[in-house]
Amino acid sequence: MVNWRRLGLRALVGWLSLLGIVALVTLGGPSAAIAEPGVINYTLTDLTGRNFENADLAGTSLAAAEVRDANFRGADLSTTILTKAKFIRTDLTGANLSDSFADRVEFTGSDLTNAIITDALMTSSTFADAEITGADFSYTILDRFQVNYLCDRAEGINPETGVTTRESLGCDD
Repeated sequence: MVNWRRLGLRALVGWLSLLGIVALVTLGGPSAAIAEPGVINYTLTDLTGRNFENADLAGTSLAAAEVRDANFRGADLSTTILTKAKFIRTDLTGANLSDSFADRVEFTGSDLTNAIITDALMTSSTFADAEITGADFSYTILDRFQVNYLCDRAEGINPETGVTTRESLGCDD
């Protein structure tokens, strides 16, 4: 039994905050921040070299996953949680990352050719040496530095959405 008088007001507020967070997660808080039930969860897993070509991974969590030299060509990664994942030299050609929560994700050397990355949250994510020809970033939240970096190399038109990469990033012409 917890003796609240002995712990004081600060501890009581801390415990109530923790209970509130647990209740929010348990009772179904914001659905965009919680992986969908019945879907495989790849959080904190090593997916190096794995093949997910054309896989339906919508609603999955790959948070903090190690994804090196993997194949996600044509995969449906919509509404996924990708926070802190490392997609290093990963083939994401034609993948659907729309509505994904992808903050602090590393896409170093990955191929995002013709990927659909619309309405996503990608703050503090990096795209060093990533191929983005034909990628559609419409309505995605990116850091200004990354937008400038991507605009320097943006070209092509997404074959599915018909939107140019430059237009989707809001690049100056």
